[in-house]
Amino acid sequence: MEFSIKGFCGLMGVVAVTLSSCGNKQTAEEKRKADSLAACIADGMPSRASAIRNASLVTEGAGDSTGMVWIPGGKFLMGADEFPDSRPMHEVTVNGYYIDAHEVTNAEFAAFVKATNYKTVAERPLNPADYPGVPADKLVPGSAVFTPTPTRVSLDNPLQWWNYVPGANWAHPEGPSSSITGRENYPVVHVSYEDAAAYAKWAGKRLPTEAEWEFAAQGGKGNHTYYWGDQLKPGGKWVANIYQGSFPDKNTKEDGYLTAAPIKSFPANPYGLYDMDGNVWEWCEDLYRPDYYQKSPAANPKGPSDSYDPDEPGAVKRVQRGGSFLCSDDYCIRYKAGSRGKGEVTSGSNNLGFRCVMDKK
Repeated sequence: MEFSIKGFCGLMGVVAVTLSSCGNKQTAEEKRKADSLAACIADGMPSRASAIRNASLVTEGAGDSTGMVWIPGGKFLMGADEFPDSRPMHEVTVNGYYIDAHEVTNAEFAAFVKATNYKTVAERPLNPADYPGVPADKLVPGSAVFTPTPTRVSLDNPLQWWNYVPGANWAHPEGPSSSITGRENYPVVHVSYEDAAAYAKWAGKRLPTEAEWEFAAQGGKGNHTYYWGDQLKPGGKWVANIYQGSFPDKNTKEDGYLTAAPIKSFPANPYGLYDMDGNVWEWCEDLYRPDYYQKSPAANPKGPSDSYDPDEPGAVKRVQRGGSFLCSDDYCIRYKAGSRGKGEVTSGSNNLGFRCVMDKK
C-alpha cells in the first residue's frame, strides 16, 4: 500500500497502485522478479489511521482450551523459496501450545462484544484530521468488501472489485442491510489486528506467532507446495476454499462457496485443524519485515522488533497467513505453503479473520 491517512481517496484509491502487479496475469518468472503478491491480502483494503484507536478496556480472561488442539511442538522447515519475503527456508523449533481448531466464528465474537461492549475499528468514527479535504459526511465508518465485476475486466485496477462500504463491519459483512443471522458458524471478518488481539486477551489466549501458525498448518507432514500436499486437487477434489473461474467476475464455485465458508466445511489437517489454507486470512502476532527470515532466531521466533514494508514505509504492519476465498493462481498465490501476507494493523476486510493460541497453563 502507498497510503495510510492521506485522504479519503487513500482509503481505496491507491489500492490500484500496489495491487496492479498482484492482479496482472504473469509468467512464473515475472512473478518471481516483481513479487508483490504479499500485498494481495491487505493492500486491497482501506487503511485506518492510528489516531482512531480507542479500544474499550478489555479484561484478560482465564483461558479455556475447549475447542482447541494441543500442538506438541517440534522442529520444522519454515518458509518457501518461491517468495522473496519467505526466504531463506530455515529450520525452526517451537514449543508446544494450544491452537483453535477453527477460525473464530461470528457467534464467538458476538459473545465477546456482548460481554465487553467492544467496538471494532470498522465501527468507530473516522477522525477528519486524518483525511484533510474530505467532507465530513463522507467520513463514515465502514470496511472493504469484495464485489465481483459484472464482466471480465483487466486486472490492473483493483478498485473495480474492492469497495469501501459504509456500515460494513463484523456484524454487517456486506453493509448495513446484511447481517450474521444464520451465519453464526462462519468466520468473523472485518477484524483489524487490534480487534483480534482484544478478543484474544478477553478469551485468555493470544494470537499465534507466524512460526506457530506455520508449524500447525503443516500438520506434521513437512514442507509441501500446499499445506495439504503437492497436488492442487487431491483425488480431483477441492480441499480448501479458494477462487475458481475468471477473477474477479465469475467464481464458478467449484468448491461450493462464493465467499467465506462455514467452519469445518473442508477436511481437517492431521492435527485436526480446519481452514489453515483458504477461507479467510488470519492475523499473526509478528510484526512484518520482508527480510526477517534472514536473521530469525532458530527457537520460538516472535518476529522483528519493528515493522517495515517498502511498499508503505510509514505503516505498522503485522503478518497474516493462510490465504482466503479470493486466492487463485490468476490473482494471488499467497495461499501456498510457507508464503506470507501482511496487513496494516487498523485495516480489515470481508476476507480477513483470525484464530487464537494459548500456552499450557
